[in-house]
Amino acid sequence: MARGVFISFEGSEGCGKSTQIQRLAERLRERGHRVLLTREPGGTEIGEQLRHLLQHSKAGHTMTPETELLLFTASRAQLVREVIVPALAEGTIVVADRFLDSTTVYQGVARRLDALQVAAINGFAVGEVLPRITFVLDLDPEVARRRMKQRTLAFDRMESQPDAFYEAVRAGYLALAKTNPARVRLVDGAEPVEAIANRIWEQLDPLLPPR
Repeated sequence: MARGVFISFEGSEGCGKSTQIQRLAERLRERGHRVLLTREPGGTEIGEQLRHLLQHSKAGHTMTPETELLLFTASRAQLVREVIVPALAEGTIVVADRFLDSTTVYQGVARRLDALQVAAINGFAVGEVLPRITFVLDLDPEVARRRMKQRTLAFDRMESQPDAFYEAVRAGYLALAKTNPARVRLVDGAEPVEAIANRIWEQLDPLLPPR
């Protein structure tokens, strides 16, 4: 059986990733593809427990950037080996809500951890598993913040970061897209939902296996 396709979505909180992931999954399934959705942190029993610690636990409020980095990548290491690799081997299209680029940007850029160390830890966690294509939904941090306030009454630990943090996150993603144009595709998150979905499909369709 042909190997599956690994797709990841990236961007700041409130950029519209979840909406686009669901739309893409529906479109892929309508065309006869087998699809698996994953999220980070999470996606496995171990990963979901780490997600709670990273985002919701009171204990997380004293977490250092180094600890945060290692916990995110620990969740990813489990997800890659337990879920992603077996699914790809079966020919499934895997659509990930975040992957290693989140760590590059959030911990490496916004938390100002050493970029080479972050890359080494990322590499150890994922091995040779990389997305075939990554869509970064770019959105002004102020617009993203307004969207977040409309959808929830209480922010989790990551969503509660200051404005300067999310300005750094956006800059990190823009730099990532510029230095990795073959894999990382920048999409304007301010466009209408349907227009964004169509732009994503136009870039993804040539990479899909025939049905």
